[in-house]
Amino acid sequence: MDETSDEPPTSAILLDNCHFSQVIFNNVEKFYVPGGDVTCYYTLTQNILPRGKDWVGIFRVGWKTTREYYTFMWAPLPSDVRSGTAVQQQIQFKAYYLPKDDEYYQFCYVDQDGVVRGASVPFQFRAETEDDILVVTTQGEVEEIELQNKNLRKENEELKAKCARLQQEALDLQEEVKKTQELQNSLESLRSNTEKLKLELNSLKKENKHLKELDDCREAELHQLQEQVQNGTSEKGRLETRLKTALEHLEQLKSQVLNYEKEVEKLSHMDQDKTEQLESLKEENRQLLTTRTQQVNPSPSVTVMEGAGAERLRHPWHNPLPSQEKNLMKELEEQKGLFQVLQAKKNEADKENRKLREENGELLRHLSQAAEASSFSVVSQAQAPIPAPEAGGLLFGNPYSGEKCPMCNEVFPEDIETSQYEAHVQSHLLECPLCSETFEKSNKQVFDDHIFCHDLE
Repeated sequence: MDETSDEPPTSAILLDNCHFSQVIFNNVEKFYVPGGDVTCYYTLTQNILPRGKDWVGIFRVGWKTTREYYTFMWAPLPSDVRSGTAVQQQIQFKAYYLPKDDEYYQFCYVDQDGVVRGASVPFQFRAETEDDILVVTTQGEVEEIELQNKNLRKENEELKAKCARLQQEALDLQEEVKKTQELQNSLESLRSNTEKLKLELNSLKKENKHLKELDDCREAELHQLQEQVQNGTSEKGRLETRLKTALEHLEQLKSQVLNYEKEVEKLSHMDQDKTEQLESLKEENRQLLTTRTQQVNPSPSVTVMEGAGAERLRHPWHNPLPSQEKNLMKELEEQKGLFQVLQAKKNEADKENRKLREENGELLRHLSQAAEASSFSVVSQAQAPIPAPEAGGLLFGNPYSGEKCPMCNEVFPEDIETSQYEAHVQSHLLECPLCSETFEKSNKQVFDDHIFCHDLE
């Protein structure tokens, strides 16, 4: 085998899908002497673009896939690649890695996709013999050789039919393997989905329990709010009754105040009239005193009377007043006392009126607060917050998002095509070309031993 540790890229592509005319092998000998190095000459036509992983292998004639190489060498990249021109290349195989039997072999150029792009004519590894030896055979030997050839041709036909039948069986097995792989992938997907659904179910149970607890709290709050509404309604009725009573009392007080004002006004007019009468009497009394002063009496008795009269004139209040004036003064004093009493009652009514107005305002404020509390409880009940799912999509995520490779655990997007996913999984496997048994690439040695067992059969 090749001295490098890297394995060449191969594939299970059959001969019908290969392109042997893109690389032409030149100067291929009919046989090469064992124990010596072999130089392979080939031409890269304009129909092929050489790449870094292209390689040239030695295959035993009758090979089916590129995995059946005996040895290989990496194909060097040309130094000057021009589009539309052919390039001459050569590779030297060391004698140590060459076959030791005298079977027929051929060179094959394989690209990095594992597809054969050119093949040489068959050759052998054997010692040089004389070409001019004359072989003499008898008629019996000729007939025997012809019979052997006939048997060999018949056996060849049988082998071809058997090969075709085995190829068909291999295709059928490949289809079965593909279906089995699809079923296995579906099973893995179902298992994954089942685990996700279990997790979702547990999460839903926890959320349901939490929602029940919230519902119980909401019901307790609602019951408390209903009690508050009922208390507020009863308080509102009581306040409305008190307000109605206060308003009626206020109307009565207003009526009383109005009557008091009218009575006070009437008394004021009466007092004014009495005052005017008193002033008139005082004026009349002054005129009377003036007239008495101007009278003169010359007799002693008159003088004495004059002194006494002068004394009375100097102090007219010591003179006996008429009864009408006394009555007026008394009535005036009574009217003043009554006016003061009525004024005091009016002030007391005004004070009580202000107190009732303040109490009325307080009742109105309590009534408005009770109405606001009642409406707020109803709105709070109608607009109770409901817990919402987090941002980004479904409440518990999408359990069917993406595919996962069973070999390397690589996760693919959910919109990947089935063919791409299957090709990725298939890239991890090695398939036996004879029995279609599948092996992981990590077990390459097991695969090689399996192929060797087929060769022994």
